Amino acid sequence: MIVRSFSHSLAIAFGLFVFISSLVWLPRSFLLSSWLPDVYTRPEQPALESGPQKDHHCGFRNAHRPTTDELSQPHNTLAALLDTLDVMQSHFYTIWQGQWPGAIDWTAAVMGTQISATLAAMTEAWHHPVRGHSRRNQEHENTINQYFTQIISFYFGENAFSLRTQAYDDMLWVVLGWLESVKFIHLHSSLHHAHSGEANQNYEATSSNSTGWYAQQFIPQFAHRARIFYDLAAKGWDTSLCGGGMVWNPYLAPYKNAITNQLFITASISMYLYFPGDDNASPFSFKNTVHSSTGYPPAKAHDPQYLENAVEAYQWLKSSGMRNRKGLYVDGFHITGWKGGQNRSTGTGKCDLRDEQVYTYNQGVVLSGLRGLWEATGSQSYLDDGHEMIRNVVAATGWDTRGTRWRWQWSGLGRNGVMEDACDSRGTCSQNGHTFKGIFFHHLAIFCSRLPSAGFSEGDFNTFGADNRLAAWHKSNCKSYGPWLRNNAQAAYVTRDDEGEFGTWWGIPAGDKGTNKQRMINQDGWNLPPDDGTDYRNEGTPVDDIWMLLDDQRRQNLKHIDDTEADHRLKKQGGEKETLQRTIWDPNNRGRGRTVETQSGGLAVLRALWKVVDSTR
Repeated sequence: MIVRSFSHSLAIAFGLFVFISSLVWLPRSFLLSSWLPDVYTRPEQPALESGPQKDHHCGFRNAHRPTTDELSQPHNTLAALLDTLDVMQSHFYTIWQGQWPGAIDWTAAVMGTQISATLAAMTEAWHHPVRGHSRRNQEHENTINQYFTQIISFYFGENAFSLRTQAYDDMLWVVLGWLESVKFIHLHSSLHHAHSGEANQNYEATSSNSTGWYAQQFIPQFAHRARIFYDLAAKGWDTSLCGGGMVWNPYLAPYKNAITNQLFITASISMYLYFPGDDNASPFSFKNTVHSSTGYPPAKAHDPQYLENAVEAYQWLKSSGMRNRKGLYVDGFHITGWKGGQNRSTGTGKCDLRDEQVYTYNQGVVLSGLRGLWEATGSQSYLDDGHEMIRNVVAATGWDTRGTRWRWQWSGLGRNGVMEDACDSRGTCSQNGHTFKGIFFHHLAIFCSRLPSAGFSEGDFNTFGADNRLAAWHKSNCKSYGPWLRNNAQAAYVTRDDEGEFGTWWGIPAGDKGTNKQRMINQDGWNLPPDDGTDYRNEGTPVDDIWMLLDDQRRQNLKHIDDTEADHRLKKQGGEKETLQRTIWDPNNRGRGRTVETQSGGLAVLRALWKVVDSTR
């Protein structure tokens, strides 16, 4: 408790710093227009478009908020992205806590990742200072600093002590989050604070020329936390069952699922590419000039072991049989007959009991891992696999059925070309489910970023570049996803309410009183997602011998759960079509309503549209 209080005190101190910094601001209308060329500055829109606004940290008020139709214009995508970020941080983030109070530990780590990635997109958009507009250039820098100081306060507000005792996937979200912040610091420094004034185009994340920005002092702390959580999570790699693979949760029966293995792949290759090294002996001892045997040993940058882990983990995942007939990753594998908690029987010892549940984020996290594996090895097969995965996802959203009478039929991961998790239409998403689509689009944007034209070499660390043919092929493939990306960005954007907050079931205009959905579900082919798996991410982990280690004491503790109540809570709503037809309120206000997680989904899909399509026009 003392340590936790101290962390919160530091978060409060940073909050005061942010508050003082934010006293010098310009009107929001100037800020949004300052991100755009003068030719793109647009007049204010009627009150119907902007709606009532909550107080924003920057004092942004009464600025143009692009309409859904205006997302067809690149400059409007950037304006919408900035507005969405502002709403996310002003409505859901509390500076003095250094937290998004409505988030849980792992989703908060994802929120931090999304903020850092958005800041990277913003600083790239402002690569070239506007000549003759020193005030505008300073406002750009102030905006970057404002949101980045919130990332700093989150470092102290993050519940790191609790996360160290949670599931392995929870730990790996932390790794990716702080490495994303390290990447952003290097990028912004190289683009805007390097002495040479030039960015390192070949390998920005490790550029030693990036000097001058105050944020670089936080790289050792961010890197240290990433390393601690990577080392903790790596203990989940297990070869005694299924010939390899990561276990999801050390406190439950062994379950080797897609997300934990994809996270381990992506975290491993990210540690290889972006981890700058660490000589901090904490938390096991104080740092000394000479590390004691009880201290945390130093870790070098670009350790080949990280690359080996990523390659081995992807080989295992690819050969695991974890994809269904649509080419989508199902959730994972149990081991038939495993009774390790009772009589130490390992059962078959094989991953032979597959859970068919499909989640959107299970199709996304591996994408950035594949991109990193290509960069570290030069093997095009990783890019081939990534593009195949994206094409499978696009098809599974019903992209090819648009304009037909069957456009509302469930296609495996959505309908009518719009991505959807099964819990979206039911209104039963937990904080987990609310986060999933944003995770997919975050990793899609990383995968589709421009391939470097040359490799990078530093000592025994080398990366690969793309020749003109490969670069053009990759760019062409990514551009082909553009119409689908815009369709999803517009579907997400239309769910915003009067305060600019996004919903989770994309494609429903806020405030339509359910009439659009009533019309939709009356169409031929409309159906609910099938009950093919266990939706434990939204409905809780089942209390049975497959999922849990149920010794006699634990069974006794769980007896208070009423079977009828549990069945009512967990079963799918078979009569939902009739229920939806009677709905008179905004479907996105059901369940948990609009949350920081649903806002992050809007932020991620807009950023993907900007990065993959609009910024390269």
